[in-house]
Amino acid sequence: MAEAADFQGTPSPARRWLRRTGALFAGAPLLAGLMQLPAAAPAQAAGSDTVSVALDSLSPSAPSDGDTLTVSGTVTNNGKQAVTDAHVDLRMGSLLGTRSEIDTAARHSDDLQSSLGTEVGGKYTEDFDSLGPGVAEHFSISVPVDKLDLGQDGVYQFGVSLSGKTSAQQWDQVLGIQRTFLPWQSSEADTKTKTTYLWPLISTVHVTAKTGAGELQTPVFQNDDLAKEISPGGRLAQMLALGKDLDVTWVIDPDLLASVDAMTRSYRIQGAGGTTTAGTHQAVAKQFLADLQDAVTDKEVVALPFADPDLASLAHNGTSVTGSLSHLKDATDVATTTVKTVLHVTPNTDFAWPVNGAVDPSIIKVATSAGADKVIARSDSLQETGGLTYTPSAARPIGGGTTAVVADARLSTAFEGDLTQADSSTLAVQQFLAQSLALNTQTDKQRSIVVAPQRMPSASQAQAMATAITALQDSNWSQSQDLAAAAKAKPDPGATTKIPSSSAYPSSLRKQELPRTAFEQIARTQDKLDNFQVILTDESRVVTPFGRAINREMSTSWRGSGSEADSFRTSVESWLDDLISQVQLIDKSETKLSGRSATIPVTVQNNLVQGVDHLVLRLTSTMPTRLEIGGNPYYEQPVTVSGGHSQSVKFSTSANANGRVEVTAQLYTVDGQKYGAPVKFDVKVTEVTPTVMLVIGGGVLLLVLAGFRMYTQRKRAAARRAEEDDGPDEAGEDTPDAPGAPETPVASEAESPGDTEDTDGPGNPAAHGDRLQEESVARSRADDPEQPSDPTPDTAPESADPSETGERVDR
Repeated sequence: MAEAADFQGTPSPARRWLRRTGALFAGAPLLAGLMQLPAAAPAQAAGSDTVSVALDSLSPSAPSDGDTLTVSGTVTNNGKQAVTDAHVDLRMGSLLGTRSEIDTAARHSDDLQSSLGTEVGGKYTEDFDSLGPGVAEHFSISVPVDKLDLGQDGVYQFGVSLSGKTSAQQWDQVLGIQRTFLPWQSSEADTKTKTTYLWPLISTVHVTAKTGAGELQTPVFQNDDLAKEISPGGRLAQMLALGKDLDVTWVIDPDLLASVDAMTRSYRIQGAGGTTTAGTHQAVAKQFLADLQDAVTDKEVVALPFADPDLASLAHNGTSVTGSLSHLKDATDVATTTVKTVLHVTPNTDFAWPVNGAVDPSIIKVATSAGADKVIARSDSLQETGGLTYTPSAARPIGGGTTAVVADARLSTAFEGDLTQADSSTLAVQQFLAQSLALNTQTDKQRSIVVAPQRMPSASQAQAMATAITALQDSNWSQSQDLAAAAKAKPDPGATTKIPSSSAYPSSLRKQELPRTAFEQIARTQDKLDNFQVILTDESRVVTPFGRAINREMSTSWRGSGSEADSFRTSVESWLDDLISQVQLIDKSETKLSGRSATIPVTVQNNLVQGVDHLVLRLTSTMPTRLEIGGNPYYEQPVTVSGGHSQSVKFSTSANANGRVEVTAQLYTVDGQKYGAPVKFDVKVTEVTPTVMLVIGGGVLLLVLAGFRMYTQRKRAAARRAEEDDGPDEAGEDTPDAPGAPETPVASEAESPGDTEDTDGPGNPAAHGDRLQEESVARSRADDPEQPSDPTPDTAPESADPSETGERVDR
């Protein structure tokens, strides 16, 4: 009731006093804030958007005792008001004790709300009378290191700020700042970190499966991008120029070497519509390889499997597809040969490198399946769970004789992102060095640290990496070491050796993997290649380019380029299909058999440059009761065809009944696999009937009778000629020189007018003409071996012998 009265009526004096006292205490902080407003207002009002400070260079990156630090950069007025009495100051921040503190400071490098640090002051500033809106001014300040009041060794925050006044705020204030890190190791560290830096020389896929038809097999490139990369100023050319002066481990994709080596000779560039143009960068390719050979002399070279296969994609999506793992073994075997041939050095092939060092049990299993016993992982995948207060050495035994070489994630990712601007590059270099020094100061234990950067750094990223490595090599806390030595270093007993589960694999990386369908298409292409190579007389002309193309289909470089990867796989399979189709059966039209037996020719065409053998041609009758082939339902014969030729293979057939029969011709390899598409055609069987035989017999009889009549006529004519020759001698004996004797002899009985139809003597012109005509007909029939009633055959003469090889293709 009392509480109700207090709220409804006039409060008592005691209650009013309590309320006033509470209000006073509640308002105290606000009052204090208002009293301090003039001093705090500049920080609240001014931010990094007012004036930006770009730190373009800091040299030396890791100063030591007696050095002079030179800082240069640019200040830009991003506001709408001019800044007057502007001046650039150097500021020393606090000592950062841990690596995580460095991470936090890097995220707030231009935050005006954070601690600004202490001004170095004195003459180590640079003044500007006025900085107009949108105006940028360059600055450069040099200061002896001993003027920075650096204390114990470690990593310090170091900043560059711009202060000044604006028309709206007429007091000196910090309008912009950029912080970075100053690693300070005044003298040689008692224990130095052994640091291994991987220098990757890897590119994307450039070479197709296509080659020219000549003996040199001119390679065909997808485009001319590789020439740009290896030309002076190109990405790979800069990687090479920078890396040759660094103490690093070269990690090389043999496909890059093979591609550049192919460019030293004749090569073609693929164009639109299947056209190609001649490549013209032979001199550039030769110079690049010569420089690379010099750069890797006496250096450690680690060769990845050919074309840098995507181990995670293979582990997650490819192992369930038969034959996928065999490609990894093949790519590993080719790697050594390629590097030895091109660079004349023997590479180390013991290391597998999954994408971003992310691992799980299946990736480890696949990575070691081709012979590698060391897997380059990363500390953000193989995370520490033992509560260590320091970063352990890279080598970790993970069982089965396999060593995980765990690269440091912070150092490995230091140069990712856009580093085309000088300020971003400088900040990356300083943060890398700061992390390296902070790592060294964690403990007095000797440790081996590995840095595995992104696979294909841009030119600007490579330049920043080279700057950092150079500073690290000259530093007082680090020394260089090969990757093989780091893998053999004594493992830290407290370091984790547990491989994360598959569920822990980053989803962002899983989304970029090659799908299962990709490996199914690769398997299909390989099956076609296996079937095709059996018939070739020089299989290396096909197996080598297509084998390397299949390796390229699995490349890690396809991540983020799924459609391009799909197009490449399709083009490889299509080109193989086109080559396979160059060996084929020629289509046949309907064939007629007008007898009980005949031969059927089937033509095999080879449009390849090389010859083919180990092929079998099988001809099969769908109705063997009506038509037999070689005495069986089917018959097969071996086939050998020279390059660019065709061959007709002849099959003996026998007909048992009239009708139409479908016949199938199919090529097989010697191991029983079908090759190419079958050719089907109809054979029309017309069996010889008794009626036809009777007609043929009658015709033969007529011919015999006609011949007999001609024989008798000739015999009678010969007799008459003999009588005519004997007639004058007899007349002379009876009436020698008798007067009144007739001049013309008297006709004999045989020459009487009553016998003119059969007379054949010279005195009868009609009879003589008939005889000449009959003799002409007889001669023409004697010269023609084929009787007029013989049907013309529809098939070739019966012969089972194959035709000679080397017949030209006639299309």
